[in-house]
Amino acid sequence: MVSKNDVIVPDEMLVRKIYEFRGEKVMLDRDLAELYGVETKYLKRQVNRNIERFPIDFMFELTETEFEILRCQIGTSKHKSLEKSDLKASNTAENRGGSRYLPMVFTEQGIAMLSSVLNSPQAIQTNIRIMRFFTRMRKMILQHEELLKFIQIVEQKTDGNAKSIELLFEYMDVLMEQKEKNQSRKAIGFKTKKK
Repeated sequence: MVSKNDVIVPDEMLVRKIYEFRGEKVMLDRDLAELYGVETKYLKRQVNRNIERFPIDFMFELTETEFEILRCQIGTSKHKSLEKSDLKASNTAENRGGSRYLPMVFTEQGIAMLSSVLNSPQAIQTNIRIMRFFTRMRKMILQHEELLKFIQIVEQKTDGNAKSIELLFEYMDVLMEQKEKNQSRKAIGFKTKKK
C-alpha cells in the first residue's frame, strides 16, 4: 500500500539522471536534490557539514573538462543549473552572489550515505527507491555479462570447429581436383577391338 509519504520515481526518470564519470555510475547533486525535494544548496551544505562521510569513492566534484562532457551528454548549454558562467568564482560588482562550484556527483555508496544527512521522509523514501533501482541495474548488468561469457564460450568452441571445417573443405577440393584429373586422362596403351 502506498502512503502519501511514499515517493514514486519512475525508472525512466532515474535512468536519465545516471551518468558515468571516472568509471563510476553517478548522479548529480542537482538531480538528487530535485528528487529529495530540497534545494541543491541545502544538499551541498549538508554534505559539506558531514564531509567525512563522503570519501572520494562516494562523492567527487567534476572537473571543468568533465563538466563540459556532462553538458554534451545533456545536450544543452543553456540549462540554468549548468551555465558555465555560474561556475566561475567571481567577486565582480555584477556577480556579488559569491562563488559557485562545479557539480558534485554521488556514486551508489554516496547516495546511500545521503540518507544519513538528509533526513526528511521524502529523502528517505526516494533514497530507498534509488537503491533498489541500482540493485536491479546491477543484476541486469551481471545477467548481460553472463550472456556475453556464454557467447564467447560458444564462439571459442565453434572457432575450433570452423578450422576443422575449413580443413575438411580443403581436403575435398584436393580430392575433387584429383578426380577431375583422373577423368580427363587419356588412356595409355594399345586399343583392341572387342569381340
